[in-house]
Amino acid sequence: MINSDHKKQAVARAAIEYVEYDDIVGVGTGSTVDYFIEYLKPLKNKISGTVASSISTKEKLEANGIKVFDLNEVSEIPIYIDGADEVNGNFQLIKGGGGALTREKIIAAASKKFLCIVDESKLVDVLGRFPLPIEVLPMARSYVAREIIKKEAMPSWREGFVTDNGNIILDINHMDIIEPIKIENDLNQIPGIVTVGLFAKRGADQVLVSNEKEVINLEKK
Repeated sequence: MINSDHKKQAVARAAIEYVEYDDIVGVGTGSTVDYFIEYLKPLKNKISGTVASSISTKEKLEANGIKVFDLNEVSEIPIYIDGADEVNGNFQLIKGGGGALTREKIIAAASKKFLCIVDESKLVDVLGRFPLPIEVLPMARSYVAREIIKKEAMPSWREGFVTDNGNIILDINHMDIIEPIKIENDLNQIPGIVTVGLFAKRGADQVLVSNEKEVINLEKK
C-alpha cells in the first residue's frame, strides 16, 4: 500500500517532464507542490525563473535558489503547475484549501497551460464534497455569509486565518456543484467576495494523477 506522500512525490516528479528549457514556471501552493519545488531545484539554472502563487511558495523557491519573478515583471507564463482539492471529469477544480486561491487563480489565468497534479483521492464526479473556499473582504464577512445561506449552503469562517492579501476565508459546505461555471459566475456577483475557489471557467488543461501503481495522464470526458 502506497501512502499519500509517495503518491504526491510520484506525481510531482512526473510534472518535471513538462518543464522546458528557459520556461518561466508558475508554481502553486500546497503539499504536492512542495515536492515539485524539490524536483525543480536541479533545473534552476535551466529555467528562466518562476512566479509564485503565495508568500509561502516564494520563500520555498528562494530557499532552493530558484529565481522568483513578480507577475508584473513577466509577459507570459508558459506553464503553471499546481494541485487541487477536487477535480471533476471536465478538469474543473476546487482549490483554496491552503488559502492561496486568489493568487492561484490569477496565475492560472495568466498562463498558457495549467497542469494540475493530484493523487487519485481528489477525483470526483460532482464538485462540492470538499468545502468550497471563497476569499472575502473582512468587512463583508457577515453579509457574504448571509447571501450564501440564501443559496441553501452553509458558510464557515476559517477563524484565525488571514490570506496573503489580508482577507478572510469562508468555506462553503453542503453545495453540490452541478453547474460549476454558473455557480462560479453567481458567487462572483456577491459584493465583498474577492475570489471563488471554483476553477471552472479556467480549469486545468491537463491533469496528472498518481495511484497505487503509476502516474496517469488523464483525458477530459
